[in-house]
Amino acid sequence: MSGTQPNPEGLSNPPIDELLEKSDSKYALAAFSAARAKQINSYFAQLQEGLLDSVGPMINKDDIAEDKALSIAMKEINKGVVDLIPGE
Repeated sequence: MSGTQPNPEGLSNPPIDELLEKSDSKYALAAFSAARAKQINSYFAQLQEGLLDSVGPMINKDDIAEDKALSIAMKEINKGVVDLIPGE
């Protein structure tokens, strides 16, 4: 086999299969990650205004680079720094 091996980034990193192991369903995963992404977006908006009411990313800066809030949220879920609690 010739050529280069793909190095996926973005929503394929972390792999969806790994994320689904941390959730009861893909719908719960989607709802939780969207809510967390909203918190992260609020944090960055407030940071520019000098306010800090929201919790920012809880993973190493090197792990997020130029990622979007949803990718950061999914990386947090995969690393176990935020927990999906059913029913909340």
